Parts: sequence; C-alpha cells; structure tokens
Amino acid sequence: MGYTQRDMIDYTHPPLLVEPHTYLYRAFQDMAADFSAAGETRYDDFLTISLGQFSTYVANLYKSANGQDLVAGHVPQSTFWLAAEADILLGTIRIRQRLNEQLSHEGGHIGYGIRPSFRRRGLGTAQLRLALPKALALGLTRLLVTCDTDNIASARIIEKNGGELENQVISNTSGKLVSRYWITLSN
Repeated sequence: MGYTQRDMIDYTHPPLLVEPHTYLYRAFQDMAADFSAAGETRYDDFLTISLGQFSTYVANLYKSANGQDLVAGHVPQSTFWLAAEADILLGTIRIRQRLNEQLSHEGGHIGYGIRPSFRRRGLGTAQLRLALPKALALGLTRLLVTCDTDNIASARIIEKNGGELENQVISNTSGKLVSRYWITLSN
C-alpha cells in the first residue's frame, strides 16, 4: 500500500501561517491539484502556470496587501498560506483590510479554505486562530466573517474563534442564505 503526502506529515509540529513566496511554487501546485481532484475549480489556473507566472502572482499578492494596483471594487487584502512543513501547503486565508458595500453584506474581512484532503482535522480552526493576531497587527479590532448558513463546518470554525452570529442575509451572488459573524479582537 502506498503512502500519500497526507500520511507523511509530522503532526507533532503545529501548522503555521507563511507569507506567499515563489519557493512554494510546487507546494502551491500540489494544493491546487488537491482542490481540482475534489471538483473544486478555484485554483485550476495554477495547475499549468510557469514559475515566472507564479512569481507574478505572488508579486500581485504583495501589491494587493499594500493597496497597489487594485481591481475596481476590490480592497487591500493580505494573503497567508497554512503550512504543515516547508513544502506542504494546507490552505489559504485572506485578510481584507477594510470592507466595501459587498463585503459588508457577505464575504467580510476574512476568507479561508483548507485543501480537501486535509479537511476535518481542525486545520480550519487553527488557520483562523493564527490569522487573528495578523488582523490585529493590521489595525483591525472587529472582524466580520461570513459563511453559507448550510456550511456547518465553517460556522463551527468561526464560533470556535469567538464569532458571534449577528444575522443571516441572502447572498447577492448565489441567492443562498449567509450567516454573518463578528469576532472582537483585543491585545
């Protein structure tokens, strides 16, 4: 019987958030392939890009964090990757540094995802917990975090990190019911 990458991770070392970097090119492609294999297409474009294209992507993430060259309607956001080891990425999390009208309705300050083969291991909860001090360092003291109401796992992640349900709204994009939570941060 063969071993998968998941079987080889040393779980005695807790995962950590890392800043995007080109040395993680292969690890990011591996994570993209995991999403694709599960039928989730959000990273399919990364399956065939060159290292040069990936370098541009990483540079654009840093520009976004600094509010440079933002697409109309977008806000500055800082991106971090959850890493188990130097060459294994488990997920991604984005901290939006302010809200616009759309993000105030749904989307909020934080968006996150764990790659499919590593879900149901508490990594989403850990990833959000690790992002909270980074949000505080960006000057945010109250965070809006949203999820589809039928996404019970995401609701639990938010609640385990201090999220308090404010209300539920209808998504302007999907028409689904969205739960809106607030997390208050302190030093």
